[in-house]
Amino acid sequence: MTSTNFTKAEKPHKRPQEEPDLPRKNLIKNSAKNEHSPKIEQLPDASSLNIQNRGRVAIFIDGVSLFQTALQLSIEIDYLKLLCYLTGGSRLLRAFFYTAIDTSRLGSTRSRPNEKQQGFLFWMRRNGYRVVTKEVQLADHTKKHNLNVEIAVDMITLAPYYDTAILVSGDGDLAYAVNAVTATGSRVELVSLRTMTSDNLIDVADEFIDLDRMKQYIQKDSHLGYSYRMLSNSKL
Repeated sequence: MTSTNFTKAEKPHKRPQEEPDLPRKNLIKNSAKNEHSPKIEQLPDASSLNIQNRGRVAIFIDGVSLFQTALQLSIEIDYLKLLCYLTGGSRLLRAFFYTAIDTSRLGSTRSRPNEKQQGFLFWMRRNGYRVVTKEVQLADHTKKHNLNVEIAVDMITLAPYYDTAILVSGDGDLAYAVNAVTATGSRVELVSLRTMTSDNLIDVADEFIDLDRMKQYIQKDSHLGYSYRMLSNSKL
């Protein structure tokens, strides 16, 4: 396996540091005043989010849904800006990014998934995201290609360890999972484009933020890009 020279573009936003431990939620609340871990700098642009008393935050991003939203808004997402904006001044536990990898065209001439997508996911892993992928065949229209099960399981499993979940998705199939999380006492903030969001999902969330209101803060500057090289002959 050959080594890959990986470089990052200069960014005005620093990625939030996720916390390595997973203490119980009740211990978090009782010891909040005595903790001396570094705070994430609050962004002045985060006016669309209610960042007061959010406690420890976990972020769950439906990558397929967000990609469709970006197409609707005619923007390209800057994922460092997005991470900083969603976190705001709160403490980040984890930031998950879920996406499907198309394997329908793999064969003798294409032995591995799209190189550009693999490079992007490698960049995401190196910049604060826990990437969760699932191989699918997009040519098979009989199946629903999403990672709702993975998102739901992670949200519910980690619920004892965070105070606020930020779900970036508009899929109504996640309403049951959101309702289960709120039943544990955790808040759920829903971030999505209103025209692409299920009413059932909005009804069970504690707060809804329309992505159209925050697009100016999370879109990529035209002169900046993700600086990575193709990962040919290497494995992630």
